[in-house]
Amino acid sequence: MGNEEDYLTLLGRAKMNLPETIESHERFVLPELDIIQEGKITILRNFMDVADKVRRDPQHLLHFLLRELGAPGDIDNRRAVFKAKISPQTISERLQQYMDTYVVCTECGRPDTKLVKEDRVMVLECEACGARRPIAVRKTIKTDANALKVGDILEILITDVGKKGDGIGKYNDFVIIIPGTTKGARVHAKITNMSNKTAFGQVTNEAVTR
Repeated sequence: MGNEEDYLTLLGRAKMNLPETIESHERFVLPELDIIQEGKITILRNFMDVADKVRRDPQHLLHFLLRELGAPGDIDNRRAVFKAKISPQTISERLQQYMDTYVVCTECGRPDTKLVKEDRVMVLECEACGARRPIAVRKTIKTDANALKVGDILEILITDVGKKGDGIGKYNDFVIIIPGTTKGARVHAKITNMSNKTAFGQVTNEAVTR
């Protein structure tokens, strides 16, 4: 009888010491992103905090973001500087995509993983549950950050005038034709039509989007 009482006493103590929640399946959450825009430049001010949180090489993370965002950029101290105007939502979505591909274990949902290279294949190895899976990199269509589309608003310097009296400027590899402008003028123009590397625009008071 005494042994049974001792057993029940020990069992009771063990139950009291158990945590209320033994296992957590909460989704891993990144630090709140600190993003500012300065003209056509977008800055992720706590980029290194994000890289530290996910325990990944900052250059690997940056390379992924530049490819997915279709914009040039680099690391400046603890910031990532993207040389394009990018919405915070877009950056957040791409970071979550990186997490799903290179960080979070698909078996237990934890971020306690590491990247291991086997031959030419990158493998995600979970330190929590031991699961292993090859990295399935989603193939993306490369986009040109300098490409134009109808609706874009540019700041254009008119450098010449065509035979029909329309002002002519340039944006990267594009020739921009803007009626009603004169040589030397600097205008905001909204792209209304495009043909190969020639774009047609009209003067607008709207803010520049590119």
